[in-house]
Amino acid sequence: MTENAPNRVETSRKTIRVLDALREHGSSSVTFLARELGMNKSTVHNHLSTLEAEKFVVRDGTDYELSLRLLGFGGYVQHRHPLYQVAKREVHRLASQTGELANLMVEEYGQGVYLASEQGERAVDLDIYPGLRRPLHAIGLGKAILAHLSSDRVDDIIEEHGLPAETDQTITDRAELDAQLATVRDRGYAVDNEELIRGLRCVGAPIIAKDGTVLGAISVSQPVSRMNNERFTDEVPDIVQSAANVIELHTNH
Repeated sequence: MTENAPNRVETSRKTIRVLDALREHGSSSVTFLARELGMNKSTVHNHLSTLEAEKFVVRDGTDYELSLRLLGFGGYVQHRHPLYQVAKREVHRLASQTGELANLMVEEYGQGVYLASEQGERAVDLDIYPGLRRPLHAIGLGKAILAHLSSDRVDDIIEEHGLPAETDQTITDRAELDAQLATVRDRGYAVDNEELIRGLRCVGAPIIAKDGTVLGAISVSQPVSRMNNERFTDEVPDIVQSAANVIELHTNH
């Protein structure tokens, strides 16, 4: 629901803000949350008490944190997603084949959302989990998706989220981004060259439906020291594009 949506229930919006703050900060006190959210303490306490009664948060002394009940919602959404159902095995195979980190991403509300993540035996632990959101312009997965959205949709996403710098390598200029997206369409894959995390490279390939709609993207991420030269320009792109093609075949039949 957008900021200017009619008939918005303000109480529900405040509850969601409390949940978001707990997700961002972890275990937190009423005082801390009130300060972070700009609400008075009694309001925050009332929301937390209701959430605790409904088993959405747990309390340890004076601190509250999200409960495992929310995991049930997340797991349900993940397993019901049609792309996850056809792509999960390929994500696992890609991680095993490369020994690195394989990820599956979709776009929602103008952001990239990880739908699945698998670590190979050499993968770096980046604390990626299903549901984690990232800016589309700053990651190979996201640029693979952006390249196949309509220009109007890309305009809307950039208007809402901007092009913030995640590192000093992040593309923050619209003309430069457009040029790179054109390159993605021409060669069939996108790269992230330390644009989201310093020292990390990513190669992402779009997953395209029969009607031309982009469903998401799949990727491999590796430290720069292990993804260089031909491995960055040829080997990994071929592997990732092959995985995307397999998913497309399962999706379209």
